[in-house]
Amino acid sequence: MNTEAHHENLITDLHPELKQFLSEVLQGLSRTPKELPTKYLYDKRGSDLYEQICSLDEYYIPRLEIRIMKDNIREIVGLLDSNANLIEFGCGSCTKTRILLDNMPDLAVYIPIDISRGQLISVTDELSVNYPELQILPVCADFTGSFRLPLPEHPGRRNVVYFPGSSIGNFGPESGRRLLANIANICQPGGALLIGVDLKKDPDVLYRAYNDSEGITAAFNLNLLSRINRELGADFNLDSFQHEAFYNQEMGRVEMHLISLKDQAVHIDDTQIPFLRGESILTENSYKYNLDGLTAIAGDAGFDVENVWTDDKGWFSVQYLVAAD
Repeated sequence: MNTEAHHENLITDLHPELKQFLSEVLQGLSRTPKELPTKYLYDKRGSDLYEQICSLDEYYIPRLEIRIMKDNIREIVGLLDSNANLIEFGCGSCTKTRILLDNMPDLAVYIPIDISRGQLISVTDELSVNYPELQILPVCADFTGSFRLPLPEHPGRRNVVYFPGSSIGNFGPESGRRLLANIANICQPGGALLIGVDLKKDPDVLYRAYNDSEGITAAFNLNLLSRINRELGADFNLDSFQHEAFYNQEMGRVEMHLISLKDQAVHIDDTQIPFLRGESILTENSYKYNLDGLTAIAGDAGFDVENVWTDDKGWFSVQYLVAAD
């Protein structure tokens, strides 16, 4: 059987339509200041570039998260319940997920959710070969919106959501609370969330993490304009924009921008969008938390934080949350 064709049939495809992409881009670029939705950074090319970022020395997040997971895996899987429905938000290449799958042989089902359809099919194909006994039900969707979960053949005892990579940092405190509340509804009372959370640290460390010396993060950011050109027929000149990322101390977040290098106009659909020299497009926020701050937001969303694991420097945390009754 052709594995890719098999998973194209299995996939629950709720990928945003082109008209939604166009609408959200035009809305964002009409604001002051201009912004673009972070989720659209992750087309196939963007997802590939992000995987390269994850291998960089400056980008500490995946390295520390993997170390924490491996060092504490016995305790982690003991808390999660091996006969669970494992649901992952933003699965990407599933590098960290494999640590769980290798140590939870009795999982009822694995449901990876990702907005990048091509990568989702590819990684599902790989996992099906590596874990042939595991039912895998991929969902292509924007997990911040509404979507339905497929029903497994043999449901497990409870839902466990896995949300790694500190992707929660892409949401402000209020939008993060709403997202966690949605996850709590998916978990249902007694269900659990295993989440990676980046912590506050030296701003110089953060600056280097988002401005790598090889320029891969810059290429990742600029790829968003390439995608808009390709899919929406826009005429962004990539040489006229520059990647810039910095830590906003007051807001407690890293901001990623694309800066216009000159006065110019860009055309999308029938709309002309003017840019002044030095004007920016905000493409991503990455909030950094302290442990008390995340506990407060999680509590408001219906979770109790029951376990926290960190690296030796206290730069990153993996947290186990249980949906309150």
